[in-house]
Amino acid sequence: MSSAPLLGAGEPFGECREAKRPSPAWLRRLIDTEEAWAQLQFALPMVLTNMSYYAIPLVSVMFSGHLGNVHLAGATLGNSWATVTGYAFVTGMSGAMETLCGQAYGARMYRLLGLYLQSSLIMSAVVSVLISVVWLFTEPILLCLHQEPEVSHAAAVFIRYQVPGLFAYSFLQCLLRYLQTQSIVVPLVVCSMVPFVLHIAVNYLLVNVVGLGLTGASLAISATFWVSCLMLLAYVMWSKEFDETWKGFSTDAFNYVLPTIKLAMPSAIMVGVLGY
Repeated sequence: MSSAPLLGAGEPFGECREAKRPSPAWLRRLIDTEEAWAQLQFALPMVLTNMSYYAIPLVSVMFSGHLGNVHLAGATLGNSWATVTGYAFVTGMSGAMETLCGQAYGARMYRLLGLYLQSSLIMSAVVSVLISVVWLFTEPILLCLHQEPEVSHAAAVFIRYQVPGLFAYSFLQCLLRYLQTQSIVVPLVVCSMVPFVLHIAVNYLLVNVVGLGLTGASLAISATFWVSCLMLLAYVMWSKEFDETWKGFSTDAFNYVLPTIKLAMPSAIMVGVLGY
């Protein structure tokens, strides 16, 4: 029995594929070319999206490097600390949505996708508060780990002003999974690469023109993540593509917080360990 591609044009929210020439017979015997092409169309935008988000803090580190050796060391240490204690953890927690939303979408229980999104946003907000407390004590923690005092202070400054951005990043990961499980990936590229380009300009403005130094580089990260988050949220709330999966905010979402946490914690631990 032949199997249909996982990502097809006939799905409710899929995009129509352009007509393409049949693959050579020898290639069709080697691999399922139609499925491979569908997977490539899905994977490439996700690669570009993730690269953009990973590059945002690195751009701020690069601008910090022009301020001096201590600033560069502090920004590098702060970026590593923020990744392993915050960004990697919330990325892992959003992995629960891949399972929950994938099952709901396959079962055509479209309203559940919106409820799972809201429950994940609630969970992410609470977790971000807890991580923020850890971030605010970055300097004494690093000193206990025998880091240089000047570098520890610089790292603490670099992390402190990323606290608002942590909330935006955790919400972003939930929105990414929500769109990804519906095979809607092109908007993800737009909402990640446009803010990334703006991020370079904002860094130059805050670090070099205004002269905020490490504070400016850190604020640029938070601002960029919030711009991307609000762009995606606006797209979800007002696009016609989500009429079946997004019915507005509902208190029913609180009923799905516990099931979401049960799946999110193992995923967060796994990604966190990889980050370490």
